[in-house]
Amino acid sequence: MKLLDGKKVASALDESMGKRVEELKEQGITPGLAVILVGSNSASSVYVRNKKRRAEKLGFDFQLIHYEDTVTETEILNKIDELNNDDSIDGFIVQLPLPDQIDEDKIIQAIDPKKDVDGFSPINVGNLWIGDSTIKPATADGIIKMLDYYDVKLKGKNAVVIGRSNIVGKPVAALLLERNATVTISHIFTKNLPEIASRADVLVVAIGDPKFIKANYIKEGAVVVDVGMNHDENGKLCGDVDFDDVLDKVSMISPVPGGVGPMTITSLMDMTIVLAEERAKKVNGSK
Repeated sequence: MKLLDGKKVASALDESMGKRVEELKEQGITPGLAVILVGSNSASSVYVRNKKRRAEKLGFDFQLIHYEDTVTETEILNKIDELNNDDSIDGFIVQLPLPDQIDEDKIIQAIDPKKDVDGFSPINVGNLWIGDSTIKPATADGIIKMLDYYDVKLKGKNAVVIGRSNIVGKPVAALLLERNATVTISHIFTKNLPEIASRADVLVVAIGDPKFIKANYIKEGAVVVDVGMNHDENGKLCGDVDFDDVLDKVSMISPVPGGVGPMTITSLMDMTIVLAEERAKKVNGSK
């Protein structure tokens, strides 16, 4: 059994991303990433702090725009318009969830798709499903990067995704299809879920239910990617997969923590660099 070690992969990719940032700076371009954070949700604050630390380590210009949870929708939309028109910002995200007075769909749709580094805008979602996307949702893309690093072959393999969210389930299914896997999207209401899951050569689980997946869901020798981030009955961090229960059946598995989490931020950084590289082409092409 081999661990899909997201920290190890992230560290390896940091080296190559750092070189790309140096090359951009030699051309007078510094990758610019901004995050709009509303309120003081503890999980959101941790995510943003980790993004800031990683961006600054790589040499980005990083902006944090922090509002109180009483902020109006108009104020957020005005700031999005400002960032859309700021040439020094290659990509930005609005950290979800947002307070009730703000329409999340309206916010997402206001972001320029070319700067939508989270990949949530309808245009980027559409491009993802037709296999023509520059920007991909970070967690889904991070999973593929991790599987590539460990040389997991996807072509012709049976891949089962448990979870259908717009953030993980649907986009990772699209990316697996792009790699010529045969993909089944399932969820908590799927009938005969253990039977379907146990056919998977590659199983991706993102349902938000601690230790839900037991050994009877696992095919012998399967590769398992656990996207869950939960707490067990003892308050200990755990995934959607019962790690100890499935250990003897899997060939590879991502741990929680230290698996998919670091890869999500890695992918977000990579997407920002890609957008900065696009900016550099335009700037240098106009000279």
